[in-house]
Amino acid sequence: MIIQTAPTGAPRLAIMMHEHTALAHQFARAFGNYIFEPAEPAELMCHVVLHHDAGWFAFDRDPATDPATGLPYNLVDTPIGDITVTSRGSPDYNARHHPFCGLISSMHSFGLYNGRYGISDMVLIDKIPAADKPIAQRMLDGELARQARLKAALAADATTAGWIAEAKLFQSYKQLQFFDTLALYFNRVHPSERRAARFTHVPVSAREDVTVTVRPVEAGVYAVAPYPFAGEGAEFAYAGRRISPEKGEGPDGWAEVLRRAATVWEAVTLVAG
Repeated sequence: MIIQTAPTGAPRLAIMMHEHTALAHQFARAFGNYIFEPAEPAELMCHVVLHHDAGWFAFDRDPATDPATGLPYNLVDTPIGDITVTSRGSPDYNARHHPFCGLISSMHSFGLYNGRYGISDMVLIDKIPAADKPIAQRMLDGELARQARLKAALAADATTAGWIAEAKLFQSYKQLQFFDTLALYFNRVHPSERRAARFTHVPVSAREDVTVTVRPVEAGVYAVAPYPFAGEGAEFAYAGRRISPEKGEGPDGWAEVLRRAATVWEAVTLVAG
């Protein structure tokens, strides 16, 4: 779950991971133009983008409370024993659909702990206390073994073997990272607090990456340069529920609060910068 920032004293927007991935999926569907190659294989890429955090489904329905905030744990603040389960569960889910989906999902889980294969300076494994690192390392070792199995299965089929050529595979991986981090840009930060942001290593093709800049220009409108989507002035939206610490104190905890809370939508329009 993502707990969005908010002005002091205001309720916080709680965004379940399937709502986050739904926004990323909208970006994946719209991605590609005369500069940027679209995500291919299209339907499999869109499937894994839509479900890249599927391991969170059960946890989000009945989240635990972070004693530091009185709210559900916010994404990377989730205890290691729980977050590693979600990290493993997402590729489990995707691999059942197709080996390629499982491979990209596994790379996503592995990359979150290891600087996204060198394209990010956020290295989650370094933030894990030493006592908990063996738990994370077991999960990561399992993902490397999974990736080897899935690559072997894909290499054995002439239809799919080209998808795992290193340049093509990392083009697909970096596309997912862009869709994910662009969705996080909107999900994690209240509209009043958003500033210009740079997204590095966005693939134009399997051979070339660029840095994409996003900046607010007016309420609900953001300029993107270079512009990676098919439609100019494209509108996207995501959902969440407003919560505050005292709402989770009832006997049914957050599950009932989230079930009863009204759905709140935010729409954003992206224009060429």
